[in-house]
Amino acid sequence: MIQPLLERCSFPDGPVNCAVSGGADSMALLALASSAGLEVTAIHVDHGIRPGSSEEADIVAATAERFGAQFESRSVTVDAGPNLEERARQARYSVLPEKVLTGHTADDQAETILLALLRGSAWQGMGGIEPTTSRPILQLRRSETEDLCSSLGITTFSDPSNRDPQFRRNRIRHELLPLLCDIADRDLVPVLVRQSELFRDGSKFISEGAKQIDPTDTKALENAPRIISREAIRNWIWETRGDDHPPDLATINRVLDVAFLESLATDIGKGWRVARTDRVLRIEKPDSI
Repeated sequence: MIQPLLERCSFPDGPVNCAVSGGADSMALLALASSAGLEVTAIHVDHGIRPGSSEEADIVAATAERFGAQFESRSVTVDAGPNLEERARQARYSVLPEKVLTGHTADDQAETILLALLRGSAWQGMGGIEPTTSRPILQLRRSETEDLCSSLGITTFSDPSNRDPQFRRNRIRHELLPLLCDIADRDLVPVLVRQSELFRDGSKFISEGAKQIDPTDTKALENAPRIISREAIRNWIWETRGDDHPPDLATINRVLDVAFLESLATDIGKGWRVARTDRVLRIEKPDSI
């Protein structure tokens, strides 16, 4: 069963680090990477959110030993509060090595695209998870990772937070996506994955066009196709502010109003502004920076 799955994976060469939570996806990642003949280190991160979470590390350690992989356990502290899922993700990646392999699957890709749609994301967001060798099992389905673990007798741990409806991704996974599949009368995951490929191709084309114009030159913005001008403004603001997320469409459109001489300046969030002198735009930092 492993070989047909390996043929659809994209593992890099050389020693690899695998982020292994104990769920079926990451355990399958560990098994597949080891079966591919790679030198594997399984890294488990304990967020300290749930009591008894150290037991998950024991499960991962035992599985790593079974497949001849090294094992490391790392701990982070994530306090209760808003945006718990995102803060836990950031804390997890802060203690994981660069280019760590993750167990994202095609189902994760479909959920990510629906999340992006709900947020009103543009081309980049709708492109979903970028396929790289750091996500080697992105073409596999969640059902396949579960079947692999079951067939190999791998003990897995199901994180109860993965069913908590306070997290939007969980509602997409357990409510929205099944409903959409029912309405469409077919499995929509492959459809959404194909859509993400189209959006990524479109995004690359637009990004290349945006690199050809100066986002501070209002004349250049006016003469370019609107979608190229928006991309140039988006990247300019995003890179200048160093944010985790790019500006939204409403912000970009307000900046274009300034560029097209419909206003002199506009707020772009967190105290930052874009202003115009004659036909040149500039970004103004908040006083506190």
